[in-house]
Amino acid sequence: MSEGAGMTERTGWRDGVAPYLERQPLAALALGISSGFPYAMIGATLTTRLAQDGIDKKTVTAFSLAFLVYNLKWLWAWVVDGVRLPVLGRLGQRVSWLILAGVLVIAAVANLALVDPAASIGAAATAAILVGAAGATFDIVIDAYRIEVLEPRQLGVGSGMSQYGWRIGSAGAGALALVVAERAGWSAGYLACATFALPAMLAGLLLGEPPRRRDPVERRGFAEGLKAIWGPFVQFFAREGAVLVLLFILIHKVGDTLANLTLRLLFDELGFTGDEIAFYDVGVGFIAYLVGIFVGGVLYARMGMKRSVLLALVLMAVSNLSFAALAAAGHSNWGMAGAIGFENAASGFGGVVVIAYFSALCDLRFTAAQFALISAAASIVGRIVTGTTAGALIERFGYVDFYLLTTALALPGVALFWWMSRSGLVDRSIGSAGVAGGGDARAD
Repeated sequence: MSEGAGMTERTGWRDGVAPYLERQPLAALALGISSGFPYAMIGATLTTRLAQDGIDKKTVTAFSLAFLVYNLKWLWAWVVDGVRLPVLGRLGQRVSWLILAGVLVIAAVANLALVDPAASIGAAATAAILVGAAGATFDIVIDAYRIEVLEPRQLGVGSGMSQYGWRIGSAGAGALALVVAERAGWSAGYLACATFALPAMLAGLLLGEPPRRRDPVERRGFAEGLKAIWGPFVQFFAREGAVLVLLFILIHKVGDTLANLTLRLLFDELGFTGDEIAFYDVGVGFIAYLVGIFVGGVLYARMGMKRSVLLALVLMAVSNLSFAALAAAGHSNWGMAGAIGFENAASGFGGVVVIAYFSALCDLRFTAAQFALISAAASIVGRIVTGTTAGALIERFGYVDFYLLTTALALPGVALFWWMSRSGLVDRSIGSAGVAGGGDARAD
């Protein structure tokens, strides 16, 4: 290799890495860490805890309904946009809410830590819902801060860093809870995980208010208050094809959600130990997810938003087949590693490009409210189906046919986005967050 070629290669490598080291993407990493850990506390970690306590499958899967609180966060997201907090408000609208929501999450996780599901399943359900409510509020602020602090040119990289952080938070908290629980009990495990709320709070304090944040709307009367609540949704649905865009948001992740929220039941059925789950599901899955996120950031930049999203949807649909194969193979560490690796790589890739698309849909005047609506709608159908039918479907059809069904349920979302891209509807639906500032999310 010539010296000139070597210099070009090193320069290209530096140019590829440099966007990830800017202050805004690094802040997105910290925000993602804090966003991911509450999900683990009421997701796979709680599923394992309940299963070890001898709770039946139907009750365990019903606990996924606690995630529905996340799907209702759009109802109070307007408060985060416009209500100024006393005392803390001096730090700025977004930063003050980051601090308050972070404290609420810490308190809710500590409460869940002290509950014994075997003694009172009702108290455990209430505690899980409280974690969901606090985590949803935290998510509202985190998402708004992330979108407003990033420029359009940084949406792909920023989404990737946010996903890196989300997986660090969810996988790290999940692994920490499992390891500590094995040695000191579940209460200690959950209390240790509460510290994961701190990175987002520190990022807000260090960076301050995002420059693209709109000023809070002044509330002068009842009519103005109603307009502030419904205005973000009126603006979104006034766009061409808004109903089809919302339909895609609703259905694109049904199969993926249904599969992922039942994985710990499959692992328990196949006899995997806590240490095996921690190593393969959390450890191998974490590495594969990081690889998928990196690939997603690269392909988003090279393929553009539309083609990269379509490819991600196809890969996420196919990844569910790997769980059907694992269920057919039985207890196999290699099989578990392969299935988890492929699914997490596909999810990491999809998380980058799909979240970048959803972020670009927002109007900067209504960032918190509109992204809360989008992110809530993105998983509500899958969570309702999981919480109400997943356990019964598994018992009726078995794990192999169940995961084949989740693959089929992912196909309508793939077909709809393909049509939206071909018709130009994807470009016409983009909001000001995708075009204001440096770059344009619609560019191929």
